Amino acid sequence: MRIATWNVNSVNARLPTVLEWLEAAKPDVACFQEIKCVDEKFPREAFESLGYNVETHGQKSYNGVALLSKYPVSDVRRGLPGDDADEQARYIEALIEAPRPVRVASIYLPNGNPVGTEKYPYKLAWFERLRVHAQGLLQLEEALALCGDYNVIPMPEDAKNPAAWTGDALFQPESRAAFRALKWLGLSDSHELGKEPAGTYTFWDYQAGAWQRDHGIRIDFALLSPMAADRFRSIETHRDARDMEKPSDHVPVVIELED
Repeated sequence: MRIATWNVNSVNARLPTVLEWLEAAKPDVACFQEIKCVDEKFPREAFESLGYNVETHGQKSYNGVALLSKYPVSDVRRGLPGDDADEQARYIEALIEAPRPVRVASIYLPNGNPVGTEKYPYKLAWFERLRVHAQGLLQLEEALALCGDYNVIPMPEDAKNPAAWTGDALFQPESRAAFRALKWLGLSDSHELGKEPAGTYTFWDYQAGAWQRDHGIRIDFALLSPMAADRFRSIETHRDARDMEKPSDHVPVVIELED
């Protein structure tokens, strides 16, 4: 089973690019972030024509996540538990009913910038809600893949120029500690399982020639439960997608699990 995660940065604005990549890469499951549309505006027919079942959790103009699956899906959860007042569409989860089922979540963690505003504590609180929810999911002892844009740079080697990020919410000690606390529940980073080399980045800003100078960061992850990690076969970071027509500032990451 091939599971992709990709912050598409507006699915309607980049639909031809996204479809072209899907047709070439052929993931069985795709987790999208930043779809930037309400559910009714998501171009589901275009993806259904490629054989995908489509589940969305959208929001007008901002955020929004989606799950696409060539297998049936069930037990769909829209929204992260822990704050009934939170209206931001950043989390969707479902059971992928493959011959060997996998529970998959598409996650768009808050950016948190600027650090001195309410956006940063919201990021940290959201991270803690994710940790608590993941702890509960792990008790199910299922194959679980928590995929998405985590908006965190875990280690200095996950940035081409770490010094450029010292004041950013993505690289603050509290953000990095929150990511470690999530992993320490017993989750494995597919990047580490697959022994991807240093300099495997997933995001390059549109500004200041970041792509041309390879000033990238790694902020997109597929974290696996022990049962999923046991089935892990490979990981691919599709850097070439950043050179496609009208690209996202993120590139897809694809993991493969044994069927």
